[in-house]
Amino acid sequence: MNSLTNQFQNQEMNQMSVNAQAAQSREMAEVQSQIFLAKQFPRNEVQAEIKILNACKRKKLAETALYQYPRGSTTVTGPSIRLAEAIAQYWGNISFGIKELEQKNGESTVVAYAWDMESNTRQEKIFQVKHERYAKGRMNKLTDPRDIYELVANNGARRLRACILGVIPGDIVDSALVQCQQTLQDSYSEPLKDRVVKVLRWFQTQYGITQEMVEAKLGHNVESFTEQDFITLSGINQSLKDGMAKREDFFNLKDSKKEEAPKTSLEQQFKEGEDDGNQQG
Repeated sequence: MNSLTNQFQNQEMNQMSVNAQAAQSREMAEVQSQIFLAKQFPRNEVQAEIKILNACKRKKLAETALYQYPRGSTTVTGPSIRLAEAIAQYWGNISFGIKELEQKNGESTVVAYAWDMESNTRQEKIFQVKHERYAKGRMNKLTDPRDIYELVANNGARRLRACILGVIPGDIVDSALVQCQQTLQDSYSEPLKDRVVKVLRWFQTQYGITQEMVEAKLGHNVESFTEQDFITLSGINQSLKDGMAKREDFFNLKDSKKEEAPKTSLEQQFKEGEDDGNQQG
């Protein structure tokens, strides 16, 4: 009986080894094919840059293109994973992605990579993601495959962004950032004060960040907010959504108040405008 069991196990292991070798051979063939095509059809860098800048003129991309992250006494602003992916796609001949190598003992081993097939420049980051999520003051173990997948994807996005930016020329990235900022400044038809009130409401409902926290962060009250302040808040929001930073990285949460803050004159004006519009309708 034992000999039959051992024979079955050996056959199963041999089959797994054959399948692994076949998968590795297919992957190598695909890589060789991609490299061959990249050499046969090299990118036109001038046209690629034009395509990237044209993409950055789209409002939807520009709105998600920037992130901000506090580092010491300064604030770092850079391209988000969404912008990095768009740049890579239009730059061309780049293979990039996230792969889960293995999953065991309550954690995943993951690799994020970006490979310029034309110049043979490669960036790769291997990291571990524990199947845990901090919520409501405690660390919770994750067992749902969907929750684990989303956790791995969120952690992988930050590494993937760094990998992509590692193979794209820096001046191309800088030009894309400038164009996205210009797009945001030129594309809003809604008055600034209305947009400010909406973003304040969003921060309150989504992150529990009060108006007072935002004012303390920017150093002045909402009536004095400028277009640049609005872009700053948009960058902070993108950082929180992408998991690049946490609320406490930007705001002093100790000063939060449980009761609702009184409306400022700016919000009152916005509310009165809404009421007048409803009555006229």
